[in-house]
Amino acid sequence: MKADELRGRFISYFERQGHLHLPSGSLVPAGDPTLMFTNAGMVQFKGIFTGEAERPGPSAVTSQKCLRVSGKHNDLEEVGRTARHHTFFEMLGNFSFGDYFKRDAIGYAWEFVTGDLGLEPDRLWATVHHDDDDAFDLWLELTAIPEARIRRLGDKDNFWQMGDTGPCGPCSEMHYDLRGELDDRITDAQFEAAGEADRIIEFWNLVFMQFDRAPDGTDTPLPAPSIDTGAGLERIAALLQGAGTNYHTDLFLPLIEAAQEGLGLEYSLAPQDWEDGVAFRVLADHARAVAFLLADGVFPSNEKRGYVLRRILRRAVRHYWLLGRRDPMLHDLVGVVVDQMSHTFPELEARREHLLATTEAEEELFLSTIEGGMSEIDRAMPPGGTGTVAGKVAFKLKDTYGIPEDLTGLIARERGYDIDWKGFNEALEAQRARSRSIAGGFSATAGLPTVRISGVVAPLPQEFVGHSDLEVETDCRRWVHDGVHAFLLERNPFYLESGGQVSDTGRVVGDGWAVDVTTVRGADGRTVVAGPLAEGSLPDADGVVEDSVFAQVDPRRRETERNHTATHLLHAALRRRLGEHVFQAGSLVAPDRLRFDFSHRGPLTEEERADIEGEVTGGILANPAILSSLRGYDEAIAAGAMALFGEKYGDVVRVIEIPGLSLELCGGTHTRTTGQIGSFRIVSETGVAAGIRRIEAVTGHGAYERELERDRLLARLTEQLRCRPDDLAARMERLLDERDRLASEVEGQRGEATARQIEALLAAAGTNGARFVSGRIEVPAGTDLGDLADRVRGGLGSGAAVLHIVYPDKDRHAFMSVVSDDLIQRGLKAGDLVRASSRATGSGGGGGARFAQGGVGDPTLAEEGLGAARALASARIPALSG
Repeated sequence: MKADELRGRFISYFERQGHLHLPSGSLVPAGDPTLMFTNAGMVQFKGIFTGEAERPGPSAVTSQKCLRVSGKHNDLEEVGRTARHHTFFEMLGNFSFGDYFKRDAIGYAWEFVTGDLGLEPDRLWATVHHDDDDAFDLWLELTAIPEARIRRLGDKDNFWQMGDTGPCGPCSEMHYDLRGELDDRITDAQFEAAGEADRIIEFWNLVFMQFDRAPDGTDTPLPAPSIDTGAGLERIAALLQGAGTNYHTDLFLPLIEAAQEGLGLEYSLAPQDWEDGVAFRVLADHARAVAFLLADGVFPSNEKRGYVLRRILRRAVRHYWLLGRRDPMLHDLVGVVVDQMSHTFPELEARREHLLATTEAEEELFLSTIEGGMSEIDRAMPPGGTGTVAGKVAFKLKDTYGIPEDLTGLIARERGYDIDWKGFNEALEAQRARSRSIAGGFSATAGLPTVRISGVVAPLPQEFVGHSDLEVETDCRRWVHDGVHAFLLERNPFYLESGGQVSDTGRVVGDGWAVDVTTVRGADGRTVVAGPLAEGSLPDADGVVEDSVFAQVDPRRRETERNHTATHLLHAALRRRLGEHVFQAGSLVAPDRLRFDFSHRGPLTEEERADIEGEVTGGILANPAILSSLRGYDEAIAAGAMALFGEKYGDVVRVIEIPGLSLELCGGTHTRTTGQIGSFRIVSETGVAAGIRRIEAVTGHGAYERELERDRLLARLTEQLRCRPDDLAARMERLLDERDRLASEVEGQRGEATARQIEALLAAAGTNGARFVSGRIEVPAGTDLGDLADRVRGGLGSGAAVLHIVYPDKDRHAFMSVVSDDLIQRGLKAGDLVRASSRATGSGGGGGARFAQGGVGDPTLAEEGLGAARALASARIPALSG
């Protein structure tokens, strides 16, 4: 039975039992700071189990996307090595929200497994928590499993919790016996050993959700006992397909086949070759994780979820790099994931371009540094050695070469080394301290009086009125410290930096005095404004002084509002023009400009940029009113409001709507109508990270000033080139054509020089019999080594060549090897020759039988590398001359 059919049967069965079929939740749990990723089917229902959210119905069925690479459930290092560990997987689940409990849950499981799936009852086992007599008795009553195949186990095996806190309870698991000779008369220890050896497979977990675990470990009974079923799609598919391992099912084999094609190597399904196939299985698994993380809005970065994604991706790159692949290939496997699974998870197809482009960009980024990093690893822990790698060396691998610490640890274990993790963490913390020092740090009360605000102004409430008013008369509390006057305003018009919008500046004016507001900070849940005395005089306050003042926000706030509303129009235009893979990845809204980071691969075309700018301008000219409302978070999301990835929202959120154009959650300040923006111009569009683009733009007065400056520039250019404005483009084209003609002549001369070098090396190797050609040649940047290899093979006849390639323009080095077909038949391969050369210099390489290329770790050892290849060629084919 194929996995798609299995998933469909599961959902259909529970729909017949009255369960509501709900879509999978995101891999990023909504509003749950206790989890980095969704790691179980019940995560999206956590609030229902705790009684904090309404249930969608009495029961539900899902096929949930899950990821286990962090926290309590972290299977990353086992991936590819065991038969059933994965980063990404699907959890089939049926859920009761206080509707049915143990009896029906066990009955449903038994009926579906033995009926719809047809698994043999004689091979089924059950385990229960050692204190759960009810579950034990129900398995005996409702199923054909004899008492000998029902095992009572402890908390480790049969008590389930999502994380350190949250819903939990005893559980009962079903296992399938793969042993040839069935034997019920085994001890619990033997039963567990058979499970660890993948001879008795756990595949279905019934969690009897009864408690909510607090941080101190206290278990409080839930409002209504519920059921959470977790059935691994991959494991059940392996049982039904007789695969022996999840990786040999139809979920993974197409990916492994794509990996074979990308690597030019074969994968063996034979059990005795299991260890040789780790890299293929890692690539298949990690391609799935990368695809689904990107589709759910996670971006590669050096922090939090983005760092986990980057670690997974770089682990995959490291595996194919060690097998000789030097060009990106994981993105091809991600494409296979999209083809395979988008009918079930349509977000994959909707964001295909983003998935492929971002993956390839990340691969290229890591490949550009990995060779140096692996050379550093080889120096720090050479194969065959032992010892402990200094923490500062491990940190350098992360900081300089981008090799994550878990990957360094994995390589160390493979080579028999330990890592000084204490020293690593000290180096990491030292870097963070330097970063904080450079950034200047931030404290909500820095530069303000040392007295805590909550202790001195608790009686004064505070209301933010800045959405509508820039000038207000208000009561306040005032105090002073080191010449800085601080105010807590009862009616506060000053915006505190949030959501990309910068803090306001302005003035607080009293009777005979004025203070310039230069700082707006949050403290104890309220906003404090502060700054130096600008006019008049007022006595220092030893304690808190009550005043009535006039608060004025700098009118430049109106420019900020123009830029903020334009940002919403820009976000909507990007999604309409480029696709729904576009998500906000950062922003800055200031009086003089706006900056908007978004997920997209590759620069915008001139046409795309013009269309986007035109759409925003159209929205401005349409002049709809900006609507603001407070709504429940779930209601707003259901209405289609965009939420910022990574932001935390309360139960009630502010929604900004530009009718027919944009709907976003936003607490910032905006124009009253879009027409108040005036005009909008894109200043620049650049890349800031793999798969992340940045647009900078101006509006209002800034856009007007930009157009004036462009007119001045046009006048200068036409004067310097002595032409009219209408002729400027043609004049520039003639100049560029002349430049290209001269550059082409130079490249032609370099190509001729390369050809002469090759001819000289071939001539020096003689003409009698099979020849071995080696030497150093210089080539211009951008030379295609494949074309160069064809040229060498064409002039070689019978023989082999290993060349030290030097790019003088870029100070780069590489090895390239070719072997003629007749010598390939005699056992000599280009990949073997280049590996010998690269290893002699502290690097690595590989490729096919005819053509291969590799790195040069230490260029001063290049001659030794050529000699190593010559020695290998002579050992394989003694008659080889040259």
